[in-house]
Amino acid sequence: MTTRHPCRSGGPPRKVTTITPDSTPAVRRAALDRASRLRQLPEADRDAIRLAQDPKFPRLLEQITATGGCTHPIHLSGFTTTLDGATGEIFHHYDTRNEPGERLLVRCRNRRATVCPACSRLHAGDTYHLVRAGLLGGKNVPATVRHRPRLFVTLTAPSFGPVHRAGERCRPRRGGGTCEHGRPLGCPVVHAPDAAVAGQPLCPDCYDYTAHVLWHAHASRLWDRFVIDVRRRLASSVSLVQSHFAQHARLSFARVAEYQKRAAVHVHAVVRLDGPAGSDDEPPAWGTTELLTDAVRASARRVLVRTPYSLAVGELALRWGAQVDARSLRTDGDGPEDDAVAAYVAKYVTKGASETGAGLDHPLTTWADIDSAPVSEHVRTLLHTAWRLGALPEYAPLRLRAWAHTLGYRGHILTKSRAYSTTYAALRAERAHHMGHSDVPEAVTERHWRFLGSGHTPGAAFIAAGVAEDLAESRRLSADAVQQGRWGGDSLA
Repeated sequence: MTTRHPCRSGGPPRKVTTITPDSTPAVRRAALDRASRLRQLPEADRDAIRLAQDPKFPRLLEQITATGGCTHPIHLSGFTTTLDGATGEIFHHYDTRNEPGERLLVRCRNRRATVCPACSRLHAGDTYHLVRAGLLGGKNVPATVRHRPRLFVTLTAPSFGPVHRAGERCRPRRGGGTCEHGRPLGCPVVHAPDAAVAGQPLCPDCYDYTAHVLWHAHASRLWDRFVIDVRRRLASSVSLVQSHFAQHARLSFARVAEYQKRAAVHVHAVVRLDGPAGSDDEPPAWGTTELLTDAVRASARRVLVRTPYSLAVGELALRWGAQVDARSLRTDGDGPEDDAVAAYVAKYVTKGASETGAGLDHPLTTWADIDSAPVSEHVRTLLHTAWRLGALPEYAPLRLRAWAHTLGYRGHILTKSRAYSTTYAALRAERAHHMGHSDVPEAVTERHWRFLGSGHTPGAAFIAAGVAEDLAESRRLSADAVQQGRWGGDSLA
């Protein structure tokens, strides 16, 4: 006798064949043989077979495909009803009671590739269009922005101590010598880019781990000071009262934070000069690329942030590093191409601290979590330093223990000014409209949703991985076809 039992993990009910006294010997042997074979399979395979045998499996596969193969989808239960606000006529009604497991799967929307490759790929695509719109126009941004003063700026962290470098002779030192801890001051080796020693201190005892963590904790504030100072310098350079700068021009930007090999954050930013109304307004005649470049370089050298005074540490003056790069962006010139800049920013916005080897993608709860973390000794020391500093009352507002997994860095990976371009919310709404999920004008929508859980059963995870792989291969083939079409067009020309 075959019955259906509810699945504990929230999937469709599973089929269970029960051997009864009335079962024939052949039925008994078939059931026992099937059970024996299933026990020999991995758990994911057994669960995938169970899902595939369910009558609602096609709909479950549709849901998994709709999430792009999300590895950790959100499970929701509820309904949505769209009706005419005047007559009460129902235009559309959706209820999860007819879905497999009476639930709907939606994307987790995690930006980190190490957590969910499918959602991080979607987030990277949105980031690309967000940054590109501020460079070339589109998404309600006028195309005239491409002709305005625009810079691709890179600001680095200062030196906290010498580290091993890759790609060239590491640290050649003719006179040799050792530090006060007896370690060599130089390194004549040429390290490979993926060498484990790249980015590690020559002497961990000489390295200023305290300043490294505190600089991370104040990096966002240092960026805010930098933007304010650029505005002030632009105003001063054309004899404007600083408080009147907003009446003549506006500084728009989008910036992304990236961890270097030495586990220190540096910043890439697209900086654009607009008129007072933002992207819809042309900058004043005095607003040139050269003027903007000079202001950026001067502000990067000048601004500083002071840490709260501590008996254990003292007061630190935190600045940007000596390496400052400000390159002009030109559509038809020698500067970096706009599409390449947008792709570069989109690439790094999906990387978490864990993927770059500069921390973890989940918060720490105890000191023991640091000791067991799969990180280098350099990063482990930074984690320990953040945890110890987090216990000092003067650093309580920095919440260093809560942000120890990112080595004290508390800022968003991507931030932008309001007038730079579109928003993630607008891009998601545009995608929903393209897929036919737009709201009906003058209609009332009633919604009631409840969170049930997240994640996949082992079998569903196996299926989702296959869906994500198929979608990735389809994108790769489409990109190859487009590229081949371009090559073919060039050859015909």
